[in-house]
Amino acid sequence: MICDVNVYLSRWPFRRLPCDSTPELVSKLKRNQITRAYAGSFDGLLHKDIRAVNQRLYDDCKSQGANLLTPVGSINPTLPGWEDDVITCHEQWKMPGIRLHPNYHEYELSSPAAKKLFAMAAEREMFIQIAMRMEDDRTQHKLMRIPDVNFESLPGLMKEQDGLQVTILNGMKSLRGASLTRLTENPNLTIEIAMLEGVGGIENLMQQVPYEQILFGSYFPFFYLESSLNKLKESQLGMEIEKQITWENAQTRFANT
Repeated sequence: MICDVNVYLSRWPFRRLPCDSTPELVSKLKRNQITRAYAGSFDGLLHKDIRAVNQRLYDDCKSQGANLLTPVGSINPTLPGWEDDVITCHEQWKMPGIRLHPNYHEYELSSPAAKKLFAMAAEREMFIQIAMRMEDDRTQHKLMRIPDVNFESLPGLMKEQDGLQVTILNGMKSLRGASLTRLTENPNLTIEIAMLEGVGGIENLMQQVPYEQILFGSYFPFFYLESSLNKLKESQLGMEIEKQITWENAQTRFANT
């Protein structure tokens, strides 16, 4: 069994992607032994009607990905009434977590709104996913130059909310060295492997990050699903560690949210 914590539904704003319709995406996941996928929505990046974005996400997961897709709602704390979006995700749609894109929504994790958002998620026992980037800066549209998320304030935010589970998505292109070590000192912080590069990448990552804090993520359909699956084959993990990374770590952290 494989749990993919980094999947997106709907359309990437700047070009069509293979498998960017939900039926195609679900079929591809099933063919590759993905038995659970935490799905956000590309619409959450630029759409202002976040409630409608999350309603479509919930409906698609329910009608076309039942028992496979778990919706993770988008929240934009710069919009009026964002607190109601958190409440609706949790109480109406029973979403276990929320997905944030601070760089697209133009706020810092040090902002008062981010602090309040983290507190709300912790109170409701929802996990938080934060996408560090969505595409390589070399391929960005010239009118949409989006910097990586600054995680300097994240350790402090998490320290204030003991028990809150936070996952960084698409971070392994940029996070390394002391900055990665500082983040992963908190055992409730996890990272996924979609943007991890290099042969034996997971083995190398485990020299710096405990395997209990590493999750399987593909960033499908923006990336080829096979890319992340091949990362498992390129590293000599052993059956038990591979099982932890591909399934048990996510289930242990998110099952009760």
